[in-house]
Amino acid sequence: MSILLTESKWFSSAARDTLGAMGAVRALDIATREELLTEARDADVLWVRLRHYIGADVMDAAPELRAIATPTTGLTHIDLEEASRRGIAVISLRGETDFLKEIRATAEHTIALMLALMRRLPAAVAHAHGGGWDRDRFRGNELHGKTAGIVGYGRLGRIVAGYLQAFGCRVLAAERKDWEGRVDPPVELVPIEELLAHSDLVSLHVSLDSATEGFFNQYLFGLMKPGAWFINTARGELIDEAALVACLREGRLSGAAVDVIAGEHESGPHPLIEYARAGEGSPLIVTPHIGGCTVESMVKTEEFLAGRVLAWHGRGTEEGDR
Repeated sequence: MSILLTESKWFSSAARDTLGAMGAVRALDIATREELLTEARDADVLWVRLRHYIGADVMDAAPELRAIATPTTGLTHIDLEEASRRGIAVISLRGETDFLKEIRATAEHTIALMLALMRRLPAAVAHAHGGGWDRDRFRGNELHGKTAGIVGYGRLGRIVAGYLQAFGCRVLAAERKDWEGRVDPPVELVPIEELLAHSDLVSLHVSLDSATEGFFNQYLFGLMKPGAWFINTARGELIDEAALVACLREGRLSGAAVDVIAGEHESGPHPLIEYARAGEGSPLIVTPHIGGCTVESMVKTEEFLAGRVLAWHGRGTEEGDR
């Protein structure tokens, strides 16, 4: 087997050793599309993070490709339909509920974005770096005593809710109508309309699929409590980004922070980044999908997924032996 690591910087040595039991591991840090198409040509297994979109062109360039491995739960960076059509396995963290309970990086980043937004940290840092020292320009707000709304009370939503309770927040949660889960008291499960009307902060933690794409639309933004803050560390395609910009520009929201944008692998200007760069109206913080990008979480997920890939290979070997 030929295993190609496309983003090998800081890759777990233990995970690499596990993959080495299958065959030759090539560890590269591929920056360009052209390099990816060239280097993938002999790969049986392609290991990717989030830098590259793995579409039909990559699969065409890698005729021996049997599996794509990605230590993520979201899979918008892979053409799943094309991979299925070609019989290429996609091995990811999706559905690995028990393991993921201990992966907290994105939940911590969500809280970091809330604090940065409410305490106006980016503007305060820029002010100090520019030689200013006017603390009165940056009077912020506290999490304590606020009502926070969690839209999507799954693994990450549950963890974020626990952190917010530690800060002294009242926490509301909203889920789809057919949801059969449970909330951990004192979290209150309410309809999304009620959550939006009463929440000072709204944090989005919904999985992206055909039913949820664009679901947080102009109507839902319009239901949010005036002066609230909006945070999205899930997927950019979940929201109507033009509607968010309109709310910020009109001052209906106090601010927003996102770690994700729609079409992350597309080139050209993006409306959220352009709005944030212009610095007009309510503040918007944009980070480049770094929610899961911590030393601890990346080591854990790489080692776990390497074991999954090895198990996949073992199953294939056993079938071949028979």
